[in-house]
Amino acid sequence: MQPAVYILASQPRGTLYVGVTSHLIQRVWQHKENLVQGFTRQYGVHMLVYFELHATMIEAISREKQLKAGSRAKKVALIEAINSSWRDLYPDLL
Repeated sequence: MQPAVYILASQPRGTLYVGVTSHLIQRVWQHKENLVQGFTRQYGVHMLVYFELHATMIEAISREKQLKAGSRAKKVALIEAINSSWRDLYPDLL
């Protein structure tokens, strides 16, 4: 498995969620199927709009904390730099 940091959105420019996982495909599928209790289920945050792969979980967790501490504007800029149409990237992973 490869550690990853990811950002989910409810819709283009909608509610955002930043997470970290060691298995990106499985974790996003869990969010999409509403198997994850909490924020993403409550607010319908299921579109994978950004992700970064990391060599270690320590690096991924550090980056997750950095992203969570940043402003919404910084997250939006990061997403739009690689995914300007806010397309769901999950199908590309399969």
